[in-house]
Amino acid sequence: MMSIIDLQDVSWRRQNETILSDINWCVKKGEHWAVLGLNGSGKTSLLNIVTGYSWPTSGQVRILDQLFGKIDIRELRKSIGWVSSSLQARIKENERAEDIVVSGKYASIGLAYEEPSEADFEKAFRIMEQMHCSHLTGRNYQTCSQGERQKLLIARGLMASPDLLLLDEPTSGLDFIAREELLSTIQDLIKQDDAPTIIFVTHHIEEIMPEFSRSLLLRDGTVFAKGASKDVLTADKLSQFFDMWVNVEWHRHRPWVSLDERML
Repeated sequence: MMSIIDLQDVSWRRQNETILSDINWCVKKGEHWAVLGLNGSGKTSLLNIVTGYSWPTSGQVRILDQLFGKIDIRELRKSIGWVSSSLQARIKENERAEDIVVSGKYASIGLAYEEPSEADFEKAFRIMEQMHCSHLTGRNYQTCSQGERQKLLIARGLMASPDLLLLDEPTSGLDFIAREELLSTIQDLIKQDDAPTIIFVTHHIEEIMPEFSRSLLLRDGTVFAKGASKDVLTADKLSQFFDMWVNVEWHRHRPWVSLDERML
């Protein structure tokens, strides 16, 4: 089976500080993974390695069955969609919603010098319908809510029909209603026959939906645990992971964590 992500003994150091250490992680085609870690655990650094924006100090990286060092990273990135909150700050407030989505074809932020075709906009409208944000057509970015902006960014990430979609804390800044709406939209996306492999990065365990059947726990730049979500997201493992006693309850096939009474 084709490997989407294959990291072998990957470490990354910056200014004599080890950010990632001995990462071994393999994602197969058809799998969808959640990556869980507290702030500063190395989650975004891991994504930078996957997308080639950071080069490992040691180890081997193979993405979409392509070995780093043997390929053109810029070409590879055309097959990877990446959605992060940092993108929002780079979008002009007066940019039209559909222009933001279409710009994903060119890996640009909005449209400036690009000349998209009518077919490009037709594809953008189809994706916006899929992401439940077609009602934003013609709207300026500044008039969109935080949840609507995140849907537009995911739609933008899908514009190039990527094989791999990285969602870096996509629910950041959303209230619980907007969060659940976005999670439901992502859930619908995964169910599509042509859905890309999705890596969902979060530090909120309850956001890990059943479609993310495999999870990776990242702590202090190392892999603490990985495997089937049901086996990884247990009270025992998470108590060790957080270094405090916690309880885990599964509700509608999603894990919900609370402090154990020993911590109260």
